Amino acid sequence: MRFLERERATMAKLLPGLDESLRAVSLMELEGPDSPGIQLFRDSGGPGLLAPIAQRGLGATALDALRVQRALGSRTPSLAVATILHHFSMATLVGLATPDDGQESMLVAGVAAGNQLVAFGFAEERPGAGILSPMTATAGPDGLSVSGRTRPCSLARSMDLLAVSVMVPGWGDDGGEVPAVALVSAESEGVSVGGAGADSEQVTLDDVLVPPELLAQASAPDGRPEVMLTAGFAWFQLLMTGSYLGAASALVERVLLDNRLPESERVQLLMEAEGAMSAAEGVARRIDDGGPDESTLADSLYVRYCVQDTLSRVVPRAVELLGDLDSMASDEVGHLATYANGLDLHPPTRDRMTGPLAAYLADGPLTIA
Repeated sequence: MRFLERERATMAKLLPGLDESLRAVSLMELEGPDSPGIQLFRDSGGPGLLAPIAQRGLGATALDALRVQRALGSRTPSLAVATILHHFSMATLVGLATPDDGQESMLVAGVAAGNQLVAFGFAEERPGAGILSPMTATAGPDGLSVSGRTRPCSLARSMDLLAVSVMVPGWGDDGGEVPAVALVSAESEGVSVGGAGADSEQVTLDDVLVPPELLAQASAPDGRPEVMLTAGFAWFQLLMTGSYLGAASALVERVLLDNRLPESERVQLLMEAEGAMSAAEGVARRIDDGGPDESTLADSLYVRYCVQDTLSRVVPRAVELLGDLDSMASDEVGHLATYANGLDLHPPTRDRMTGPLAAYLADGPLTIA
């Protein structure tokens, strides 16, 4: 089996026509501000990738989704990264859905059937707030009024909906707060987008009204939003790892196709890339086997940080081996290298998670810093 053949076959099966459409456009055009990538992703049915077939989605497993993200990252890393938070949002909603066709199931089906893109708003802008900290919410007669901001927000200018973590006052059995995910329409009054960049900007919510039918309640015995989002966050780590590995794999593929380079160098990069993918596939299989718990989330973090270390070796070596190229090829290699090195910048960074992981290994709860 050729390099990336399995991943691209999975993408062709689940998102027919997408790989061919992406190959018909140059890399730098796909990565530019006027990229057709998002529309091509929509046209292939990509927004429904993780929604179960019973909820009008494509029913991809975690292993399928990982392979799709690697294949997508090898064609257009910016699109792969932009879609991660959509999949995170969908995985979270699917995890909250119940088999009895409750409200959460209807939300998933609505997003999948409407081919809608859902961004997720991390409330990172409040001093001292963790990345999963809820936004400010107050209850009113017509629903919930939500305020907060998130930056950067992938899909800020392409999203149909924004999913945010909130604490709903008065929903608890004792009248206390209950964690939930609120789906905010991008067209809602009080939603504004601003900042720098093509599609990764700040989104601000200013007293945005969210009706009750767009709230997905979650059970978290100790009230921590991290518990509610464990499933989604394990998916986030997994698919983020696959996406950036895909960008690095695009460089490795170029090395493997260059018969002028020593076999020992080509095989070494192949082993590094495939070893990293095998580790990520192990996490995907754990998710598929029984749904993620704290130990699965911890493993997804361990693997993500190990893959970061792998990419720190593979990417510069691939660039060095590719050597003298014409200007267009050189620009593409430089762009892929820059993107592939971005995994270590995504939350939660290794430095911030050192303390929480040490506490978890000492039998404490796993807290996302």
